[in-house]
Amino acid sequence: MKSVLELAPVLLLLGLGMGYSYRARKLTGAAVGVGGLLGVLIYLGVGYLGLGLLALFFALGTAASAWRVADKRRLGLAEENRGRRRAGQVLANAGVAGALGLLSWLWPTFAPLGALMLAGAFAAATADTLASELGNVYGSRYVNVLTLRPDTRGENGVVSMEGTLLGAAGSAVLAAAYCFVHGWGPWAGGLLLAGTAGNIADSLLGATLERRGALSNDAVNTLNTLVGALVAGACGLLF
Repeated sequence: MKSVLELAPVLLLLGLGMGYSYRARKLTGAAVGVGGLLGVLIYLGVGYLGLGLLALFFALGTAASAWRVADKRRLGLAEENRGRRRAGQVLANAGVAGALGLLSWLWPTFAPLGALMLAGAFAAATADTLASELGNVYGSRYVNVLTLRPDTRGENGVVSMEGTLLGAAGSAVLAAAYCFVHGWGPWAGGLLLAGTAGNIADSLLGATLERRGALSNDAVNTLNTLVGALVAGACGLLF
């Protein structure tokens, strides 16, 4: 169990991050609260590694959203509310990680696998964000993920080779951060696979259920991170 003294610096770090995110208009007030709670759960189960992965995902996602934002606005592809994340979006991207943190805290024997699954969830979230935000800028040919026929840039389920590769690069960054703590091993490839699988699942769901209105974007993003976590967990059991 974490003592009060152990939690104090963590709460300070989270408080500083929450304050910056709100003042810089990266998150709404409600999103700040949700993010802080998820951060605590992630730390309780996985420690500073979990917080580092959360911060890395947030930094990469924020940078990708802000990259060439004028061009995205001109094309009608910029995020709503000037990229300021809502509570639902924070929960969609980090809720699975928060749940894994809670499970790892309650059942310490699960924590090693839980940490890998948490990294897989953030690898998937990062891959999806970078594939979308940067793919819409650097893509040269946009196709429907189901038919592989040309489709409208920015539509749900529309992908580009450049975006997919940039998403995989984001997963690789998360994998490298995990390996920096746990050492290099087969789990590096597992996390790259987890991030890519989550990104592909997101596109497939976008091209089908989201286009039909059966799933919201937040629900699709949640399932994206769940797929990433499950694939990472399956790889972990095989290692």
